[in-house]
Amino acid sequence: MSFRQARLPRRSFLKTTSAGIGMLIAGRAPGAEIMEHAVELSHEHHEAVDRRRRISVQYDAYNNLGGDFEQWIDFRFRYADEPGSQIDGLWWDIGPMGPGEYSNPPAHPGLRKWCDQGIDVAGRLIEETKKRNLEVFWNHRISEVDLNPTGSGAAWKSGAHPFKQKHPDWVIKTWWPHGLWNLAVPGVRRYTLGVLKQLAEKYDLDGIQIDFARHVPCLPPGRQWELRHHVTRFMRSVRLMLIEVEKKRGRPFLLAARVPRNLEGCRVDGFDVQQWAQQNLIDIFTLGSRSIDVDIAAFRRATGGRNIKLQPCFDDHHTADGYRYPPIEVFRGVFGNWWQQGADSVATFNWSNAPPEVYEKMSQRPGPLSQRRAYHEVGSPETLQLKNKTFVVERRGGYPWAEGYFNHNDTAPLPATLSAAASATTINIRIGDNLKELAGKVKQVVLRTVLFGASDGDELEVRLNGRLLSLAVRDTRWKDPQIFSPKPQPASGGNYKINPAQKLVRLEYPVKPGECLLGENKVDLRVARRAQHQPQTAIVLEKLEVDVRYNLGV
Repeated sequence: MSFRQARLPRRSFLKTTSAGIGMLIAGRAPGAEIMEHAVELSHEHHEAVDRRRRISVQYDAYNNLGGDFEQWIDFRFRYADEPGSQIDGLWWDIGPMGPGEYSNPPAHPGLRKWCDQGIDVAGRLIEETKKRNLEVFWNHRISEVDLNPTGSGAAWKSGAHPFKQKHPDWVIKTWWPHGLWNLAVPGVRRYTLGVLKQLAEKYDLDGIQIDFARHVPCLPPGRQWELRHHVTRFMRSVRLMLIEVEKKRGRPFLLAARVPRNLEGCRVDGFDVQQWAQQNLIDIFTLGSRSIDVDIAAFRRATGGRNIKLQPCFDDHHTADGYRYPPIEVFRGVFGNWWQQGADSVATFNWSNAPPEVYEKMSQRPGPLSQRRAYHEVGSPETLQLKNKTFVVERRGGYPWAEGYFNHNDTAPLPATLSAAASATTINIRIGDNLKELAGKVKQVVLRTVLFGASDGDELEVRLNGRLLSLAVRDTRWKDPQIFSPKPQPASGGNYKINPAQKLVRLEYPVKPGECLLGENKVDLRVARRAQHQPQTAIVLEKLEVDVRYNLGV
């Protein structure tokens, strides 16, 4: 049975009320431990936190291993080397390799071949990054899944992780057959700290990121918030260890953490991010992974004025459903919204490394050219100005590899069943451009809906910020390979094909730029009339978008 085919149990969630979230922000959550003193950070450390960081790119080094080693190295840096690239840092997702108490031989035969030849793969990647004056982080997956050498399933008999075999009581029995590390266990925290200390002392890194997206749960399900102090203790031990390394080498060593996209998610998964901030345990929060909606304002409040950078992330493999490999206009809309909300930098994960012709030489499947273009545009609000954008609403589903909140997008508003009653369905959509001020430079604004279950005679009433919109386009032959209704959404990351029998309806409504608000806009949708000759199936809103075109047409 393959990794993707594994049957997974139902997820358990810790219910979080609005009052509970307020207590989290205020530092008064039930059962919270007494706060330890804040770790002292040097002036040089704060300067390193403040360095320019437009786009941080997280690369999974286990992917795209064609060609010889030097060819692979050249491939890995192609997009970062392009003139005009806004990439300021490479965050390598590798896993412990090479000699050492805590290292394991890489499961992938390509990496293992190079290691057997005496090549320090991680060291070379870090060295090449430093040569380019790019920031280099090590991304540490807090709880890895142990795969067989082909990467197609669990490593049941290969001894992929001897510590898990030796300490079965250190893991949580969950969706992954071998279990995931339980940070409530002191031995797990000691072991993981040993791994990170070995890496920090061996390599010339600018920082380490603790990646909680890979994988949750890292605390027993249903008790995550109750046991959150164990994760806080772990983060403190990592911070103190890195400070010691920092002092010995005479150069700052930063600490980042990838956490869920909002405070509710952090609470569900047991991450007391406010305590981390108050104790100076963190320099950068990477927010979300396969995320479109990120609550930057709430994290800013939770950090309490500390010098902590907020960096939303877009994973374009396990993408938010319906938007894998999107056109450049969607990338601009997503990243533009983040900058408008006050992001300090942005991050990408699972994006291409090089142009299509380089992939083809290595017999690999290339990614979309929209990613290449995005690396030249999305790293600042200035380079996004007056460029065409599509602002979208996040969709649920498509991520089975977690038990908890992280990565599921289960609170996303779409798909939504529309009502024929007097009350409308309200969906908020964020627009990161000030279209009122830019009205003279705007060519066209269109609100677009994609519906499942609608027929020719059905009529929708659509209002934007209270203003009734007039229908301009009805396309009853619309196809979208990433929508599967009435079937459930499959796991993200697939190669989707158009279903010729698919029946979707696309409706478009012209909008005056002055009717759009900077930030959140309210869209009210109601089924005004149903076709009498059609079966009365539910009408489902699959996608809601606002498309903005400027006179420059870029």
